[in-house]
Amino acid sequence: MDTVRVEKNGPITTVILSRADRRNAIDLATATALSAAFDGFAADDEARVAVLWGEGGSFCAGADLKAIAEGRPNRVEPGAPGPLGPTRTAMPKPVIAAIEGHAVAGGLELALWCDLRVAARDAVLGVYCRRWGVPLIDGGTGRLPRVVGLGRALDLVLTGRAVGADEALQMGLVNRVVDPGAARSVAEQLAAEIAAFPRACMLADRASVYAAFEPAMDEALLDEHSGGVAALLAEGIQGAASFAARR
Repeated sequence: MDTVRVEKNGPITTVILSRADRRNAIDLATATALSAAFDGFAADDEARVAVLWGEGGSFCAGADLKAIAEGRPNRVEPGAPGPLGPTRTAMPKPVIAAIEGHAVAGGLELALWCDLRVAARDAVLGVYCRRWGVPLIDGGTGRLPRVVGLGRALDLVLTGRAVGADEALQMGLVNRVVDPGAARSVAEQLAAEIAAFPRACMLADRASVYAAFEPAMDEALLDEHSGGVAALLAEGIQGAASFAARR
């Protein structure tokens, strides 16, 4: 089975992560496929809003640390797509994350890359990579404080603790909390509501919101990459091996 699938329903495109055996952790091939899926969405004039969903009960557990430990790392070069795929790409149209289960480590960064986040009530979010010496390198350090504020961002980044959906809603980390199993359907309904608005006005307003942060965000991504690669080489590879060995 392909690790990334695309399903279209009129103006709504749903991109599906399909690596349930790895909790939808993303290896190099999956990152490449995920980037291609969103490039296709961006180029499709009929597609107005995308939903990103992980099947099998998990949104995304981040980078595939087992693959990294086996010598198959994700791409981290400057100027390349993000290690998890599209996380350094500015989408011209809205994307909604539909979160069931875990959205942790890079999976949290992938959710933060989306415009909005719909989470099941039993979902769990967090900077779990803190436990393994693997840095945030997919925009998390730049986007998280913009979404939840500096104090809450530092709480999550420094502690690596688990955050339930209700707390995530209270801090603004997610936008909707729904019954378990309903994240995809609610996200697609929300996408349809957004897609029904006059398009040029909605896209112009969205672009203006992001434009207020773009110069600082570009610099933040460069700084994150520089520090993150150094940390990855110093601790992350060994941490990935520890994770793979269940230490």
